[in-house]
Formats: sequence, C-alpha cells, structure tokens
Amino acid sequence: MNSRSLLTSSASRRLLRPVAELIDQRIDRRIRTATQKSQAETAARSAAEKEQLRDAVELMKQHQLTLDLLLGSRARGLSRILSHGPLNRLHTEVAEVTGDKDAAVRNVATAYRLLVALESLGVGRIAGGTMNICGKLACIPLLAPKDQDEILEIGTLYGMFSAGLVRMMERDGRAPSVTIVDPFAGVQLQPGTPQRPDPTGAPVDERAVRTNLALAGPAGAAARIQRGYSEDPQTRAAVSDRSYGVIVVDGDHSAEGVLADLEWCEEIAAPGAVIVLDDFGDPKWPGIKEALDKHLAGETRFTYLGKASHSAFLRAA
Repeated sequence: MNSRSLLTSSASRRLLRPVAELIDQRIDRRIRTATQKSQAETAARSAAEKEQLRDAVELMKQHQLTLDLLLGSRARGLSRILSHGPLNRLHTEVAEVTGDKDAAVRNVATAYRLLVALESLGVGRIAGGTMNICGKLACIPLLAPKDQDEILEIGTLYGMFSAGLVRMMERDGRAPSVTIVDPFAGVQLQPGTPQRPDPTGAPVDERAVRTNLALAGPAGAAARIQRGYSEDPQTRAAVSDRSYGVIVVDGDHSAEGVLADLEWCEEIAAPGAVIVLDDFGDPKWPGIKEALDKHLAGETRFTYLGKASHSAFLRAA
C-alpha cells in the first residue's frame, strides 16, 4: 500500500479524526476570539463616533445660538443672516448700476460688516432688508458726484443708515456733511400701516438718532437734524439753504408723498447728484414705483440709472 492509500484508508481516517477535530476546535476558538475582538473594537469605535457626533451637534447648536443672537431675528426682529442667491444677485445689480464689478463686490462686503457693527453698537436698527441696505450703502459712494458731499436723508428712523453712509463715504476719501429730516414720532410712520412699537423695543426719537450718529465720528456728531415732515413748507425752508449731492428719499411711501418729495428734490439736487428712492419695486409699497413713473414721464432733471434690491437710483442733470 502506498502512502496516499494509507492516508485515505478508513483506519487512518479514524486514527486522524481526533487530531482533525482538535485542529478544528483551535481554528474555531481563534475565529471566535478574532470575531469577538473585532466586534468589541467595532462597538468601541461606534461608541466613540457617536460621542464625537453628539459633541459636534452640541457645538453646532452653540454656534447657531451665538449666530442667532448676533445676526438672527431673535436679536432685532429681522434676520441679517446671508444666503448665496440674494448676495450674488446684489453683486450683479450693484455692478450694473455703478459700472464697477470689482468695487461692487468690495463695497457690498464692507456695507454688510458695517451694518452688523452699527446694529450691534447702536440704538434700534437700520430700517429695511439686509440686501436693500447693503445695496444703498455700496452704490452711493460710487455714484455720488466727487465735488459734492452734502447728504440729505428724508426719513431716518434711528439715524443709523446716515451713520453708515458717513462711514462709507469717508472710506472713499470723502468729507460728508449730513442733514436729516424726520418727524420723530416715537414709532415708524407710514400711511395705511398700524402704529406699533419698534421690534427692537427702542423709541424712535432724536436722542436715539444722535447716539447712533455719534458712532460715525465727528461728521456724524455734526449732522444737522430738522424735525418735521418733508412736505411742510417750514421744514423745507429750513434745509433748502444748500444743494445736495446725495438725497435719500425714505419718507412717506404713498404715491402722493413720494411724488411731492421728488418734486422737492428737483429744486435742491446739485448737478450730478444721485437720488435714492427707497423701497422701489417692493410689492408692499406700489405707490413708490407709481410716483417715479409719473415723475419721469414729465419734465425732469432726473435720469433713471437702475435699481439694486429695492432701491432705485437717479442722476440729476
């Protein structure tokens, strides 16, 4: 019998069976040990990953809370948190109005940082949506005539926009001088809308405006404030002693009120002045576009330059 036959014989298999079973048992033990070790390691990794995930979620919640208190609606009743779509549209609109793509991106970013800083330090808020505010602050320094730094704001709420505009003009090497016309009625006034306290809880008064203007340094502190409505003859007379290179119209939003302000602007706008019509195209205020369309259809010094967000920009001849 050869060796192959010997190994495969029934007698040999009986003799080798205990050895094979012992080998199988050892292999099984090693497999079970390795499997148990692998399962234990997997469970440990899973527990560690779950703990890391819980920590990450908790940290994200803390960051979200902090961001919301700084920029969210919880802080002032209106969110200042950005999203890509509206921001990219604003870059395009500012570039189209001003003709300067690079400056548009730079000025919008600067305006946003300034908006956050002013509302963090000031009393109240800047009226309007984030993109609209940033669009105005970005465009005006690029459009205003270089030899005329007199600014008139018709309707100011807390004066914070004028403070921001002073800063933006100074960043451009300008020496702005501000005049403000507002009734300071304690609340924000608009025909057809209920009068209620501001969501920030701060009263709308001249003291708040002075506090906010002081944030803009000497030029803000030196701002001239005329209490009254822009359609009042005595109010107009008090501030019509000069021509203005920038006029921001943000008072009465009715068609009649806007038309009256535009007619006054014809008289006091310096050659080349930029006139900003706030909330233009906003569906809540259809009277603004109605008034501008009517005004431009008649005899006028103004040319329509375009819009950024909800602000229209005009150039005086």
